[in-house]
Amino acid sequence: MTQQYGEFVSTQIDDGVAVLRIDRPKMNALNEAIQEGLAAASLDLSRDDAVRAVIVYGGERVFAAGADIKEMRTASYADMVGRAGRLQDCFTAVSQIPVPTVAAIAGYALGGGCELSMACDFRIAAGDAKLGQPEILLGLIPGAGGTQRLTRLVGPAKAKDIVFTGRMIDAQEALAIGLVDELCEPGAVLEAARAKVAPFVKGPRLALRAAKASIDQGIEVDLGTALRIESTQFAGLFATKDRQIGMDSFVEQGPGKAQFSGE
Repeated sequence: MTQQYGEFVSTQIDDGVAVLRIDRPKMNALNEAIQEGLAAASLDLSRDDAVRAVIVYGGERVFAAGADIKEMRTASYADMVGRAGRLQDCFTAVSQIPVPTVAAIAGYALGGGCELSMACDFRIAAGDAKLGQPEILLGLIPGAGGTQRLTRLVGPAKAKDIVFTGRMIDAQEALAIGLVDELCEPGAVLEAARAKVAPFVKGPRLALRAAKASIDQGIEVDLGTALRIESTQFAGLFATKDRQIGMDSFVEQGPGKAQFSGE
């Protein structure tokens, strides 16, 4: 099933895996219409219990080469006071999809494209991909989470190097510093992303959601508060069928053999 969100954003759901696709030739420049399409699609996917994992994908040529500079060129301070927060909200909607998410990165993931990839749980990149935050070369800084999510992924010193210089980094360096999690052959990022999410599709749906919520919420607060978040999520799972299925299977058959229902 394919659902369109404006001209350039669509979702296709197959066997529990949703591909959230950006398709705006030639470079998938992230204009306002794409930003809003991503937000709307993310909300719909978040509400669909049949969706067990999401792949964010821009095609095998380019993931997204950044914001639409032509669209932004004439924007005033007053314009961006109103728009900057909404831009972050659109990417936050991607980060708040409650199931596992993977960015499948081919070609360039620059500026907003890199920020979009960082809104996902995992990043798989083709071996010839290029990533970066080149906003400083425009007299700007990243404005869709790049100064914050990048720092959380790679640490402040590496983040400052990438943001201060605006340089592109290759896939090998991105892997080495933790900006991407896996590399694959060029032309195979969608296949590699599907392989990454395959174990989650038949997994305990509510436990995976609880794990994601605990990690994502916990990292933003002090340890005591984070432990309380974890405890609440942990206890809540004792109301699920999958918890009973998992424990019964462990006792009767050993670990790793449970056939979860998703309930």
